[in-house]
Amino acid sequence: MMWRIAGALLAASLGVGARAAEPPVFVLNSLQADISVIDPVSWTESARIETGKEPHHLYLTPDEKSLIVANALGDSLTFVDPGTAQVQRTVRGIVDPYHLRFSPDMQWLVTAANRLNHVDFYRWDGKDLTLVQRVPTGKTPSHLWIDAGSRTVFSTMQDSDELVAIDMATQKILWRAKTGAMPADVYGSPDGKLLFVGLTGSDSVEVFDISGPQPRSVQRIQTGRGAHAFRAAGDGRHLFVSNRVANTISKIDMQALRVTDSYPAPGGPDCMDVSADGRWIYVSARWARKLLVIDTLERKVVRSIPVGKSPHGVWTLKHAKR
Repeated sequence: MMWRIAGALLAASLGVGARAAEPPVFVLNSLQADISVIDPVSWTESARIETGKEPHHLYLTPDEKSLIVANALGDSLTFVDPGTAQVQRTVRGIVDPYHLRFSPDMQWLVTAANRLNHVDFYRWDGKDLTLVQRVPTGKTPSHLWIDAGSRTVFSTMQDSDELVAIDMATQKILWRAKTGAMPADVYGSPDGKLLFVGLTGSDSVEVFDISGPQPRSVQRIQTGRGAHAFRAAGDGRHLFVSNRVANTISKIDMQALRVTDSYPAPGGPDCMDVSADGRWIYVSARWARKLLVIDTLERKVVRSIPVGKSPHGVWTLKHAKR
């Protein structure tokens, strides 16, 4: 009942049909099947939104009209208005959506079925999802990346230490490449030539050159133990990675392929978002049940907001350029 009352108060404060001047920060609580809605002015939890069982990741549609929550054990997607925090609808029958990503052209929604070892391609018509193809991938597909041309989806294989490329048009696997230990998040450079892979079972980010017909591992950038999730700094050159075991966040120069800065992030930093001006990092402290706000100029945690159990995905509408 608490979340319904809080949600109603939030909606009333915004006005009927209105969007907040300062849109909320959303934090997934994976072991409580809900989302903490954080007011970025008071930095307090203003509401809880119920989701399906075990939500793990969030994704904002490219038109920024819906924030989609992937409920892995609930076999469903929850659509939320990113400005008002109101639930728009629930789509059921989406099998094991652990991670998800829209193609930039908004023609496809791709999900990684982490438990069931496949990647699913859903055709999107602006409203409804239609399953077109289920692609067996290998052990434990983890995180997804789609290139700017909506031609190729890349998926890490957490338990077989691989990176897989799948053709968007045919849904056929193009190639496989071995990676370091326990690959997690994957991020493509702005020029489309490089992929960065967080090695959660190691202390590094592995860099692949994908400009040719076959990928080449060209470098490992040492960041910290448990290198896991990425978020762009917003300047087109730098990339943040959370080091979940080291309790730090590293800033990577994607051109020089080196770490240029580091920030403390206690409590098992996981997923992140970055403020529109690039100064603040919002990161879930997975083991501490907190949302941390990190000042990148002062290089320190300036706020620590209690949230739910096992906070994972973080997202806000007012963000740095992806």
